[in-house]
Amino acid sequence: MDANQKKDRLIKRYNAHYSSKMPAKAPMGPRGGRGRMMGKGGKPKDTSKAVKRLLSYVAADKFKIALAFVFVLVTAASTLAGSYMLRPIINNYIIPGDIKGLVMALALMACVYLAGVLSSYFQAKIMIGISQRALCRIREDLFDKMQNLPVSFFDRNSNGELMSRFTNDVDTIGEMLNHTIIQLFSGVVTIIGTFSLMIYTNWQLAIITIVMVPVFVKAASFLAKRSRKFFSSQQAALGAVNGYIEETVSGQKVVKVFNHEPQACEEFGILNEELRAKQTRAQFFGSIMGPVMGNLSQINYALTATVGGLMCILGGFDVGGLAVFVNYSRQFSRPINEISMQVANIFSALSGAERVFAIMDEAPEADVTDKPDFGEIYGKVELKNVTFGYTPEKTILKDITLTAEKGRKIAFVGSTGAGKTTITNLINRFYDIDSGSILIDGKDIRDYSKQSLRHSIAMVLQDTHLFTGTVRENIRYGRLDATDDEVIEAAKTASAHSFIMRLPKGYDTVLEGDGANLSQGQRQLLNIARAAVSKAPILILDEATSSVDTRTEKHIEHGMDRLMKNRTTFIIAHRLSTIRNSDSIMVLEQGEIIERGTHDELLEQRGRYYELYTGVAELE
Repeated sequence: MDANQKKDRLIKRYNAHYSSKMPAKAPMGPRGGRGRMMGKGGKPKDTSKAVKRLLSYVAADKFKIALAFVFVLVTAASTLAGSYMLRPIINNYIIPGDIKGLVMALALMACVYLAGVLSSYFQAKIMIGISQRALCRIREDLFDKMQNLPVSFFDRNSNGELMSRFTNDVDTIGEMLNHTIIQLFSGVVTIIGTFSLMIYTNWQLAIITIVMVPVFVKAASFLAKRSRKFFSSQQAALGAVNGYIEETVSGQKVVKVFNHEPQACEEFGILNEELRAKQTRAQFFGSIMGPVMGNLSQINYALTATVGGLMCILGGFDVGGLAVFVNYSRQFSRPINEISMQVANIFSALSGAERVFAIMDEAPEADVTDKPDFGEIYGKVELKNVTFGYTPEKTILKDITLTAEKGRKIAFVGSTGAGKTTITNLINRFYDIDSGSILIDGKDIRDYSKQSLRHSIAMVLQDTHLFTGTVRENIRYGRLDATDDEVIEAAKTASAHSFIMRLPKGYDTVLEGDGANLSQGQRQLLNIARAAVSKAPILILDEATSSVDTRTEKHIEHGMDRLMKNRTTFIIAHRLSTIRNSDSIMVLEQGEIIERGTHDELLEQRGRYYELYTGVAELE
């Protein structure tokens, strides 16, 4: 593979993978603001529906919105009126030399402009309050919705994709509510007002501006289209560079172990150079928008000034009127430019709103609210002829039948993908079975509320997760009404008490970034303590000791035995030494239980379990 082929392949690979994660940015606007461009798929599918739904979030502030628009009208009127006041000032006071009248007229002009400044201030303050309250409602509804979505939804969507709804998409909505709508309305009012006063001042000169309007619109449209294209390319390249940096930094140990530094630098150089080239084009087209529109405005200004000057010389026009008109002609292109930029921002925001509303419209986790609670659960669990598949095309579990009496330990072993974790997901009703039944104390779990079911089940997962807060609060997450003594007892049960007491503030030590100030094993011990404090009669251990070393595992064996005492326990483990004392071991392959029995019984059968335990076969 030559250098060019390697470069093309590298750029294509990282652009395709990371560009979709980067929010597209717009070129610099007429006032230096940076808007979000639509990019690929930026237009909303149903504009009217998205607008109506967004309006529902600001409906409570409709009177404040009306007041904000009144202030916009006052601001626009003061700007136009202040500019028009130049005509009488020049004609009536400057040319005749009336100093006293000039001072009074200038004072009146200052009051008019001051009214515009105050109106602009109040308008901005009102709209910021409206937009932030609307965003608060949107985020609350979105977060509440996510709490009620099934686990299957989170399995289908990546965390980064969901987080972008709270950040990028909500931000684009806020930007539209904060600035875009007001600027769009202000621009339309300014264009109408300016053009009306231009016709009133001199309709002949207004014809020149009418001729220039299509030129302004065409130029703005052309540059905006090119800018979107190049900024989209820039964002793809930027996403590739950021992704490569993130990937390389997180895998720095692997880079060093395999002496990959020179190749990493070479590959980064290729991506960095690609970004430089794309940024150069994007920044060029983004930066020339203002100068091009400004020069067109100057051409319009020069034409009107020349023709107007000739009309003044010939006696068909007054000097004050000419001053007012050329001032309007210079201002005329600014709102056109603003509107052309804001339309793209509106489409981008509505597209983001659709993505947010798409999550809100997801079907919540099915659970009829009037279903009864389980009440006190004894702990007997039965699976009868359970068949299940995550998709209709592929069956994961096939006719699974088993019984776990109260206080018994049931272990699942088998190859990856055999269906071990799926069984525990079904017991929790993270998913509903396709056929068969799951009974707890003889009651079908589908006939009772999911909340009461899960309240009676504690889980220790392979992937640890701790929340921002103290050690005590993280353990108490398993049962919020647990006393301090119960928290300490749970930590002792999980053999976590000794290392907790060595922390700077013991149980009051604040954990950082998902427990970044703890080792992986310590984080897992806190998860075990969290399950212990819950006092749930059913316990699920999904590779619960996978993150602790063998010595630590031996150390907590007695604690785990205390944790499982009098609880119906389901254990998933690849480390077969951890399940030797289970009451029953289920060997799963391709969704079926092919062997079952105690450790000794299965060894005597010299079947699949024997192969796995003795190392004749490896877990795939």
